[in-house]
Amino acid sequence: MIKLPAKYKSILGTRETEHAIVAIKDFFQLALSTELNLSRVTAPLFVEAGKGINDDLNGVERPVSFPVKVMNDAKMEIVQSLAKWKRLKITELGCEPGFGIYTDMNALRPDEDLDPIHSIYVDQWDWCMAIDEKDRTVFYLHEIVKKVYRCIQRTEFFLYDRYPDIKPVLPKEIKILYADDLQKQYPKLSPKERENKVAKEYGAVFITGIGGKLPDGTIHDGRAPDYDDWITETGDGHRGLNGDILVWNPVLEQAFELSSMGIRVSPESLKAQLEERGATDREKLDFHARLLRGELTQTLGGGIGQSRLCMFLLRKAHIGETQVSIWPESIKQDCAKRGITLL
Repeated sequence: MIKLPAKYKSILGTRETEHAIVAIKDFFQLALSTELNLSRVTAPLFVEAGKGINDDLNGVERPVSFPVKVMNDAKMEIVQSLAKWKRLKITELGCEPGFGIYTDMNALRPDEDLDPIHSIYVDQWDWCMAIDEKDRTVFYLHEIVKKVYRCIQRTEFFLYDRYPDIKPVLPKEIKILYADDLQKQYPKLSPKERENKVAKEYGAVFITGIGGKLPDGTIHDGRAPDYDDWITETGDGHRGLNGDILVWNPVLEQAFELSSMGIRVSPESLKAQLEERGATDREKLDFHARLLRGELTQTLGGGIGQSRLCMFLLRKAHIGETQVSIWPESIKQDCAKRGITLL
């Protein structure tokens, strides 16, 4: 359970917060696009159902859907993320290895459990780059992780330069860790407790190999079987070519996820992951069939939460301070009592 701080006062007022949000978003997306050679593209708000394009997340969340009258009531779904759409776009554009795209992704997740860091409304920079087959390694993944982290660091300094009361807290380097090592090291802790422990110790960590089975048969966190590659052996005794960037949040005093990213599945790893999850029926869907035939470009990509990043950098206690969403009356009242202004 995520607890709001007992004592809290926002460093910036509402008007300053709105200005700072714009500044953060403008600066960060320019930093990310230049660091990773990404071109901005326009993203869909919805995709056609039944094609395998929408993100199934953990496989239980229900997407918002609606019929389209002029298409014989064909069913459309509001996107939950653009993990698979981006790969189709990269293939369509014919991006060369080392180059890619990013976009503003706006999604609705009505089944989300609401708390200080989770909302029905999700906004993130979804990005994706083409890679060579030889770069399907955990070492290349970690190179890109460090580049993304540098962009976050630069944005923190940019903000501090404008608002000196917001002191930098990020460490110089991000610590690379593995989910299976953490399970062996802290077998009595839950995955979230492990994240809190290492995030507090190092300040910023990348936990590699999320979604596949750990030594005790559990998983660190859920991942769909059809975008991140969490099953491939890395050659150093671990499995998984994906992971999460977590930082220590000094306001909430807990680990705070800013980004999930990874090398995307190959035809071989997709087949293996679908079998492990008992989801081989997806092989018949358009996206999955094309991937299994080897028609899609090999990619590496991820998402970076826009409101999450703003919340962290502005030292906010609730994600509702950096985005507009819908909240139950109980949450509104609790925030009002604590001096938290929801946008």
